[in-house]
Amino acid sequence: MAKRNKNNHGLSPVVRNLDRQVPIEVYSSLPKIPVTVVLDNIRSAFNVGAIFRTAECGRVQRLVTCGITAHPPNERVVRTAMGTAEYVPHEHAESAPIAVSQARSRGEKIIALETTSASRSLYDPWAKQPVCLLLGNEALGLGDEVLQAADEIVEIPLLGYKNSLNVSVSFGVVLFEILRQWGELTVLPSEELPGH
Repeated sequence: MAKRNKNNHGLSPVVRNLDRQVPIEVYSSLPKIPVTVVLDNIRSAFNVGAIFRTAECGRVQRLVTCGITAHPPNERVVRTAMGTAEYVPHEHAESAPIAVSQARSRGEKIIALETTSASRSLYDPWAKQPVCLLLGNEALGLGDEVLQAADEIVEIPLLGYKNSLNVSVSFGVVLFEILRQWGELTVLPSEELPGH
């Protein structure tokens, strides 16, 4: 493992650049975070692969690709996901409204990520409950039908002229803000994981 020079606190941090050092059976037994991610007509397979990587790092319970969104076994998705697609439960739906209907039947609160006149800030408090997070097309965003089906619309406050982020970057910002607010970001050294 690579080591860095001592920092200002006299510590020599060790870079953790490997997978968790626990049996996959132990990792697989950890509870998933109650977040379903719905990708509505995402054009770039590379964005989808990046979203898989982020979803795995957040242990989301489900990822649903919809419409034209590429999905495993698409080679570009799998390659960009770097092995994480096998750890993220995923499925494909014909359309986002179908995926939203299924999420609602599971009791999930439907949250659309979109910049609109009705959006609230991502940084407002999130109630801890199962949520379904909707992400739209890179150029067109979410369609009216999907936005109308949402219980809430949230946006990331931005400072730039263009006022938009890449969809995979946006997902990372949103997911980890939810996890932070829900108190899910405690780092567990591998020896503290259950059953290890």
